[in-house]
Amino acid sequence: MADEPEVVAQREALVEGEGTLAPTSDVAVAAHHALDGVEPRPGVAKPDPILVVDGLRRRFGGLVAVDVEHLEISRGAITALIGPNGAGKSTLFNLLTGFDTPDHGTWTFDGTPIGGKRADQIARRGLVRSFQLTKALSRLTVMQNMMLAGSEQVGEHFLSALLPRRWRHQEQELERQADELLVRFRLDHMRDELAGTLSGGQRKLLDMARALMTDPKLVCLDEPMAGVNPALTQSLLGHVTGLRDLGMTVVFVEHDIDVVMTISDWVVVLGEGCVIAEGRPQSVARDPRVIEAYLGSDTEDEL
Repeated sequence: MADEPEVVAQREALVEGEGTLAPTSDVAVAAHHALDGVEPRPGVAKPDPILVVDGLRRRFGGLVAVDVEHLEISRGAITALIGPNGAGKSTLFNLLTGFDTPDHGTWTFDGTPIGGKRADQIARRGLVRSFQLTKALSRLTVMQNMMLAGSEQVGEHFLSALLPRRWRHQEQELERQADELLVRFRLDHMRDELAGTLSGGQRKLLDMARALMTDPKLVCLDEPMAGVNPALTQSLLGHVTGLRDLGMTVVFVEHDIDVVMTISDWVVVLGEGCVIAEGRPQSVARDPRVIEAYLGSDTEDEL
């Protein structure tokens, strides 16, 4: 039986990918080359990891969704997290960012243990995420959505809220920061529109812009290109690599192999909750375990 067209396209992209969109800043170039010579194998140590995971396990009834023995995320690089549907990618994101609780395991962020911390506490430390299904508050304006993301706002406390002089300056600074981000993500013309009027692609941009309101060190993006038209995909790719060029670390889940091959410095492959492969995009693309897990065992002999 012939393969479906999308399977054929994925296979060709996986095997023939030409590599990473080159970083442009000195910081990003250094982070990219720091991975030169790192052995392409599961759980390999990185020169300067910002996130280190040990023995992380999450079970749902009889299903083990995540079982990661050891994983390190390299600081300042773009790491793609790939694998077939049900491999545990989004569950791993949920665990690391405090939206779910593991059965056991530990992980550190920037040298500090963060297991057991709430999602808001983890975000304040500099680890933020977006969601596959965008979380914009549709009845608030784009600017109001942005302003809500600012952390440690004095005006959020009842007594301080009664004294405008205590919070007005901070609010003005947050609004300035939000305006700069909206310009950068080309949403400034939608500033005062309700978020519910945005297209799916614009909501993805708003999610990413809003995440940056906390000045994060590491940004986790859950399928940022899903449901986005090709023209906006190119814009999103530029924004993701722009985060790296500003010195941020990026981890993203993605099913589009062309995207993975284009912007990733490093690729981690999950299969049935476990890390089955790691390496540079070209190395991972030629790993038989990845081809079998990602495209199906029937395709391996045909490649």
